[in-house]
Amino acid sequence: MKTKHLQNICSGKMVHLYGDSTVRQWFEYFRTALPGRFLSEIEGNRIIFFTLNLFPLELRYIANELDNVVGGTNTVVIFGIWAHLSSFPVKVYIRRLQSIRRAVVRLLNRSPDTVVIIRTANPKALPLEKSLTNSDWNSLRNDKVLRAIFKGLNVHLVDAWEMVLAHHLPHDLHPQPPIIQNMINVILSYICPIKGG
Repeated sequence: MKTKHLQNICSGKMVHLYGDSTVRQWFEYFRTALPGRFLSEIEGNRIIFFTLNLFPLELRYIANELDNVVGGTNTVVIFGIWAHLSSFPVKVYIRRLQSIRRAVVRLLNRSPDTVVIIRTANPKALPLEKSLTNSDWNSLRNDKVLRAIFKGLNVHLVDAWEMVLAHHLPHDLHPQPPIIQNMINVILSYICPIKGG
């Protein structure tokens, strides 16, 4: 995507990205594609925040962060937390998502025009010893849980699972740049949809 076009789409937007290294890939894309500084500095009429949830100690919970977001028509919230929780019992993942869901509901009640985008899980290639405890089956199960928990809310999904499956590149925890570009295009279609089209 051309930088000027991306600048126009992101102009006036406050984009909050929360999550693991799979969401960080999107932040890295924006940082590379949009000249200027990020992480709470306003430049070029845009601001992009990124909060990395570290494992095993999460310094900031997404639900708490969302409660501090003002929201509005120019606010975009993007998150994804699947990668570090694939090997945990599903109950842990469900509790985390329920907490985030409640925060999303509060945000949308405060500011219904806020755009909320969620990154789904994707298949990954793992050596046998790791796949015994962190398999795609766990990721797929968690992906289905995420979809069920957020069903009915005014949120958008970036279907990373299908995008990775459909591409000829090998499966990877961190999809390669052409797949990331496709994901960014989906994000941008949610941020700035074509009117009347």
